[in-house]
Amino acid sequence: MTTVRITHIGGPTVLIEVEGWRILTDPTFDPPGRRYTFGWGSASRKETGPAVPLSSLPPVDAVLLTHDHHADNLDDLGRSVLSATDTVVTTAAGAGRLGGSARGLRPWQATRLESPGRPALDITATPCRHGPPLSRPITGHVVGFALRWEGQRHGQLWISGDTVFYGRVRQVASRLDVGTVLLHLGAVRFSVTGPLRYTMTGRDGAALCDLLCPRTILPIHYEGWSHFHEGRPGIEAAFASASPAVRDAVHWLPLGTPEPMEV
Repeated sequence: MTTVRITHIGGPTVLIEVEGWRILTDPTFDPPGRRYTFGWGSASRKETGPAVPLSSLPPVDAVLLTHDHHADNLDDLGRSVLSATDTVVTTAAGAGRLGGSARGLRPWQATRLESPGRPALDITATPCRHGPPLSRPITGHVVGFALRWEGQRHGQLWISGDTVFYGRVRQVASRLDVGTVLLHLGAVRFSVTGPLRYTMTGRDGAALCDLLCPRTILPIHYEGWSHFHEGRPGIEAAFASASPAVRDAVHWLPLGTPEPMEV
């Protein structure tokens, strides 16, 4: 059994410390107040800054970047983290844009992190669709990540990435043994596209977790931006109506404070 320390910095940005590794997801460190465009008339304003400033971030061994083309997953200061990190794992399209040593993965492809004195970390990309059917040419490619290492007792640690609830995400439940999930929620909508959603609602997340049966559910990426349309109260209400196993697995990470987890 391994104890992992997880620090929710804000939005999708999480520091995962395990077996001597420091892994950072989707680095976003810009201050609040700025409006960012996402293309095709969509935009959002950042409302809260990171709970851990970039100046206090320790050196990281790798960045897991679900996608590089939206500022709520990679902003200007976040890009400076990429340049200071030896290993960046992202989408195949994103690796082409970022260049350098970025490792690009398509869904169900895998890569391994290795270093003397530390156990190897296997990283598998998982499917995402960041919007309604046929939206990928507009919203771009996104992946989630499953982490596996020797000594895990309760299943893999999975980062869902920005996705709606659809068939290929359901495949995760049949292909992986997920013990802990960092679940991107927030029910993203933009005024220009009306009721269309670009990430999961709390009800979607609960339905997905009913399939996954994880030991621990960690909601993230539901706050801090104007394009989120379901915050913690709505998510809590959705999970309150879920099965007892799912309801009891939800854990809300404190912002900026390392949280030990058994994985």
